[in-house]
Amino acid sequence: MLFHKSAQSMVALLGLMVALASAHAADPKLANVTILATGGTIAGTGATSTTTVGYTAATVGVQTLIQAVPEMTKIANVSGEQVFQIASENMSNEHWLALAKRVNTLLAQKDVHGIVITHGTDTLEETAYFLNLVVKSKKPVVLVGSMRPSTAISADGPANLYNAVALAASPDAVGRGVLVSMSDQIHAGRDVSKSNTTMVDTFRTPELGMLGYFQGGKPFFYRQVARKHTTETEFDISSLNALPQVDVAYAYANVGPTAIDAFVAAGVKGLVHAGVGNGSLPAKVRPALSAARAKGVVVVRASRVGQGILARNGEANDDELDFVVADTLSPQKARILLMLALTKTNNTKEIQRMFYTY
Repeated sequence: MLFHKSAQSMVALLGLMVALASAHAADPKLANVTILATGGTIAGTGATSTTTVGYTAATVGVQTLIQAVPEMTKIANVSGEQVFQIASENMSNEHWLALAKRVNTLLAQKDVHGIVITHGTDTLEETAYFLNLVVKSKKPVVLVGSMRPSTAISADGPANLYNAVALAASPDAVGRGVLVSMSDQIHAGRDVSKSNTTMVDTFRTPELGMLGYFQGGKPFFYRQVARKHTTETEFDISSLNALPQVDVAYAYANVGPTAIDAFVAAGVKGLVHAGVGNGSLPAKVRPALSAARAKGVVVVRASRVGQGILARNGEANDDELDFVVADTLSPQKARILLMLALTKTNNTKEIQRMFYTY
């Protein structure tokens, strides 16, 4: 287990890690895929074979995951590294930076053709979008998880992992950005969301649509990703050890300014307002957000709805308030883009451009 609170410690140790060798000799005709394990349900265990809730996440190591799916050796030369061993609700900015740096280091090697990242499902979509913005390679990066622990009688992890390796090894996946492989479906890291608390087909891209399917263990693509990603982005995390603090304030009936005032008092650099409907600003909240902006906090209007474009100057005069709108990003993904944007600029016009670009 290599879990450390310090980002510097994690980065230093990751640089010293040696990939675990596959049980089979490398086949020069196959792609070389590295599995980076971070924990999650896919590495979880339950008390019995019928335990699918109330299990313990992040208990199984990467080599055990690989050995559980020996069929992978027929489609790729697979090696593995245990970068973290955590439940994904504990994923932090420091974890993201360490993981992204390790991914970029590996993909810069000629003998690495793709990366699979095993991950808990709770924040998988956030990690996927973060990597989609900061990975500097066109080689495939695929996130995968499971909704049932490895000990369950109907565990979905092995099939998901097999598909993820097939996807990372596929030339068809090159240049498509960071992908999510779950339940025989391929999704774009920018657009996908977890949509159900327990069902195995929880990952969905309802309006924009998945990118493709798996059939017979092979990926088939049906649409392209339109927004810029990976090598086309302006974000460079190679020298970063921390990200600007950005938080999300959630809107609901009778909401007041308490959360917003607390975030500002805590020194946030950015704030995402997860508004109702088209990002509406309740009367009790608008003054607090305006005051936050006056103090230099960059405010992004998003929506808790989950789908659709958030209209600039629609439910609020964003030009007058000097706010940014989240476009189609969920509040949790808007937070990620805002953090990275703030490493480049505080100019709201520039940040709005980024939201319409990525």
